[in-house]
Amino acid sequence: MGTGELTSALERLRSALAAATLPLPLPGAESQKVAVRTLTNQLDDYLLPRLAHLDAPLLTVVGGSTGAGKSTLVNSLVGRVVSTAGVIRPTTRASVLIHHPDDTDWFGSQRVLPGLGRSSEPSHYPWVLQLVPEPSLPRGLALLDAPDIDSVVTENRALADQLLGAADLWLFVTSAARYADAVPWRYLREAADRSVALGVVVDRVPPAAWTEVPSHLGQLMLSGGLGSSPLFAVPETKTDAEGLLPEAAVAPIREWLEDMSSDRRTRHKVVLQTLDGALVSLCRTAPLVATAVDEQAAALAQLRSDADASYAEAARAVSVQTADGTMLRGEVLTRWHDLVGTGEFFRVVERKIGRFRDRIWGAVKGEPKQAVEAKVAVESGLETLIRAESDAAAERAESAWRAHPAGRELIAAHPELGASSSDFAAVAARIVREWQGGVLELVSEEGKGKRVQARFLALGVNGVGVALMILVFSQTGGLVGAEIGIAGGTAVLAQRLLEAVFGEDAVRRLATRAKTDLDARVEAAIANELVRYHQVLEATGVTDTAAEEIRAAVDLVVHARSSSWTDVTGQLPAGTGPAALPARQAQEPAELGTAVAPGGAEQVPEIVDAEIVEDRP
Repeated sequence: MGTGELTSALERLRSALAAATLPLPLPGAESQKVAVRTLTNQLDDYLLPRLAHLDAPLLTVVGGSTGAGKSTLVNSLVGRVVSTAGVIRPTTRASVLIHHPDDTDWFGSQRVLPGLGRSSEPSHYPWVLQLVPEPSLPRGLALLDAPDIDSVVTENRALADQLLGAADLWLFVTSAARYADAVPWRYLREAADRSVALGVVVDRVPPAAWTEVPSHLGQLMLSGGLGSSPLFAVPETKTDAEGLLPEAAVAPIREWLEDMSSDRRTRHKVVLQTLDGALVSLCRTAPLVATAVDEQAAALAQLRSDADASYAEAARAVSVQTADGTMLRGEVLTRWHDLVGTGEFFRVVERKIGRFRDRIWGAVKGEPKQAVEAKVAVESGLETLIRAESDAAAERAESAWRAHPAGRELIAAHPELGASSSDFAAVAARIVREWQGGVLELVSEEGKGKRVQARFLALGVNGVGVALMILVFSQTGGLVGAEIGIAGGTAVLAQRLLEAVFGEDAVRRLATRAKTDLDARVEAAIANELVRYHQVLEATGVTDTAAEEIRAAVDLVVHARSSSWTDVTGQLPAGTGPAALPARQAQEPAELGTAVAPGGAEQVPEIVDAEIVEDRP
């Protein structure tokens, strides 16, 4: 049968869903995580194995609420105790799968429900299937007694969801006391939405409610889109010594199940109805997951942008403050004055220093100690500036992230992001030293010429280097007020000294190269700090392509579904699936059990010779 294209499309969608991580606590993310698990489970447990084996036995999952009597019903349908009916809630045990011995190879393998273990003995581990061969069961039919859908044990509820998602046919059991509860109807609405082949059993119907409960439930089913599903009413009655219901109470249900499985055409129709309904539901739900992935990617992009902007501002701030005169304060200014001799030079500056270069040279005190001290002061001031801006960037990024729900969780998990990394002080010291070393190499290389060598040697490598650093720190003229008279004059002096050594063009070129090198080193160090934020975001596993891959895979499934059903059924699917199964018409009931079409209250007969008891296990 032509299902290969559809299988390939579903496998691609399975891979795309596996890549759809939703780690950020955005609105709706938790529900979409559940959707991803549900979809992947259904692909693994039902769609892919069923497509590969359309003629495999019909898996009927018996599900329902706590205390609805599922196990008692299963045992009664089989005719012996195969599933323990617990009286203590919640019952945590292996799910019981009853099948004909000839179908052992199918259910004993991992082709269906591959995530569950297999056992031939009862187990208290819920993620195990206890396989029970039963010759009285028709070939091609299996009954699976699932955990309670409203169990207080989370893994029991999750397993019930998974098993119902893997079923070809649901036999949904509720009770006269709880048939209108919200939890059962959440599952019944899901069954209607997915066009699941379904039979509903209302159990433990007392005589006083026999004419009311089935009628009301039938009306609810009709309005809930389940008008084609049969409704079976089982009265409240005594069980025998083994805890089994009277044969007459379950005969209509057994007959219906045998009809669904013994006739190949009907069984095939049941499979196609549920299979196609699952495909339609899958193609309707998966794009919602893609939207959730888009939202995650958008949130990460916003967080990344916030961090990038914070650190870009840090690099910009350092670049500005190492050019606008900010560095020409405090210790740097003091040590520079110690090097060049403050009083004499300011008098020279006031008389236009350019006319007295010889006097300037004679006044220079280029002792190595003073030049080294000035260099150390520059180093310390520059380190302090870089570290301060890095800390400020971390604070800005942390503040921006805390304003976002996803960012808050990431910061809580990585509190170290709120400050510079522990080794950044050492990094800042290193890049400053390396930059100063580069400056000294620049001036040394430029001072090799014979024309300038005497003046260069008079001031010394450190002295010329410090003068170039001072000039770099004052290129944009951002000084104001009293600073112009002190630091501003200092900057002019540094420029005149360098021009006297190298010439105006060379000084301009050296200053540009030194500033460019400093900016590049600072930007690299700042960018390395930013990497921490990017690594945290990348560790979430969210990618920009995951959502589009889901959508592309869904498109392939939609296309393949049409062509595959044409091959399998000879016609295109209509609506949400192949033609729905006809409603089971009301019959003359057996003594204690009946099957009625939804809404057919007038056809529910009086109970004859039914011995009513208060309760049964």
